[in-house]
Amino acid sequence: MKEDAKDMIERLRSYFAGFESVAVAYSGGVDSTVLAKAAYDALGTNALAVTIDSPTMERSELQAAGKTAKEIGINHVVVRHDELANPCFRSNQPDRCYHCKKEMLSVLKETASGKGIPEVAEGTNAEDIKGHRPGYRAVKEAGVHSPLAELGFTKKDIREMAGYMKLSNSEKPSMACLSSRIPYGTEITKDLLEKVSKAEAAVRRAGVGQLRVRCMGEVAVIEVLPGDFEKVLKSRESLGRDLKKLGFSRVALDLKGYSTGSMTESK
Repeated sequence: MKEDAKDMIERLRSYFAGFESVAVAYSGGVDSTVLAKAAYDALGTNALAVTIDSPTMERSELQAAGKTAKEIGINHVVVRHDELANPCFRSNQPDRCYHCKKEMLSVLKETASGKGIPEVAEGTNAEDIKGHRPGYRAVKEAGVHSPLAELGFTKKDIREMAGYMKLSNSEKPSMACLSSRIPYGTEITKDLLEKVSKAEAAVRRAGVGQLRVRCMGEVAVIEVLPGDFEKVLKSRESLGRDLKKLGFSRVALDLKGYSTGSMTESK
């Protein structure tokens, strides 16, 4: 029998109830919000949400994270970190996420330690550990807890929990850092990240929720759910103009539709 949302939430709260205090890696996405809410429900003021503000995070996402943390009631701090200072990350090899996650977890643990918090948790779920996931290797090496993965919760489970908790972002499209739009081997720069961010903002104005704009050299490849193809095509002229102003010579729509890890698949 499938576990219902209420029972899953209770299991997650019980997980945190075993801690004296905990710092939760908090991006403001659905996974980390469910995690932060459960931690707060279990520990109250002994739970802390930590957002790492970096060049690979959308400015709008940073603002949204602060808003949602306030709704939950959890203590929330924002810590600045620039992963572009790390040449291993900037060179953008297939293990890019390992170097990024390793540094960010180090910042997270240092922040927690400075506040006397011994336990740190992050939002990897049971599906995130499948396939090419070098970032999860960094999680295991750092000794950080991954409650959602450890308890076997899938993305669907987490959405159900978010809905039951009545979180304002329960239907929020999944996000990933902006560097995931750049092919391996292409150096990641601040200018390139800003280019991708502005391109996705242009597509979002067409009324699209879940999307990626992959930066394939001078070609912008738009990925949206098949149900949103029509929205993109109706806006193709304005999208073409907007993206070409950003420096793209051509704009393409991926007929396979939106998918996570498509950059890895192209390797």
